[in-house]
Amino acid sequence: MADRRKVIITCAVTGAIHTPSMSPHLPVTPDEIVSEALAAAEAGAAILHLHARDPETGKPDQTPEAFARFLPRIKQGTDAVINLTTGGSPFMRAEERVRPAEAFKPEVASLNMGSMNFGLYPMLERYKDFKFDWERAHLEASRDLVFRNSFKDIETILSTCQKHGTRFEFECYDIGHLYNLKHFLERGLVRAPLFVQSVFGILGGIGTHAEDVAHMKRTADRLFGERYRWSVLGAGAAQMRIAAQAAAMGGNVRVGLEDSLWAGPKRLAQSNAEHRRPGPRDRNAVGGPRDAFLERRGPGGVLSGSDLASC
Repeated sequence: MADRRKVIITCAVTGAIHTPSMSPHLPVTPDEIVSEALAAAEAGAAILHLHARDPETGKPDQTPEAFARFLPRIKQGTDAVINLTTGGSPFMRAEERVRPAEAFKPEVASLNMGSMNFGLYPMLERYKDFKFDWERAHLEASRDLVFRNSFKDIETILSTCQKHGTRFEFECYDIGHLYNLKHFLERGLVRAPLFVQSVFGILGGIGTHAEDVAHMKRTADRLFGERYRWSVLGAGAAQMRIAAQAAAMGGNVRVGLEDSLWAGPKRLAQSNAEHRRPGPRDRNAVGGPRDAFLERRGPGGVLSGSDLASC
């Protein structure tokens, strides 16, 4: 079972959901992404989850060239685990989304475990003015958006990344995604220990009620037993509340400006490092033994299954 241990923090630095007009603190340029990633690692994040953006407009960019503008500098500046997205943007196909992970062979890559409606359009009620034309269109188009992650898509990403030894952050936005992951485990296409990232609060997925969090954990415990490690992320205002609940339940947490722009009621977070401090201030309660975790890397400094099991 996912029993209580010290918490390992993943920081999702910029993502593809929020748009530049929503916060002046959202990292967009390569320099901003580098600075924010290194500051988050210095603040205690053991894993850095990375997306890329067009530096002129802030639009999500899943080309390897976009990642090449910042990835070498982050690797040079920290020993934190690099986690590259294969989710990219919900508007992209799997073949496009997997290209950075294929090119750079990261220790960890994210992997979305099922297709889903992905509604971002309610944010149009809160944000009226946009700097760039693509922002409003991006949000409005999500009324008719299915974020495609078919079984074939998942198989494609698995086969592309596994040959390089990449491990996965399995992003599960609903209960059915856990069953999809169990399917791949039974087929032998993924291997334990699984690093399961439960995602709460995206319109189209599971909600943010405390019972939703508990139900996710109960289901994962029943399906995977000792063969998984559990982490959570809460979207928007639910981020810190869900992080604190999961930490108290023995889980790990993901924070950062990809998942929430806020540091409190009506208060924008000024950096990713500010999200490093969810809930209680005690490092052992919500921080985690970053150095000890990173020292568990296997030969060549590569994250192994036993490392993930130690989260």
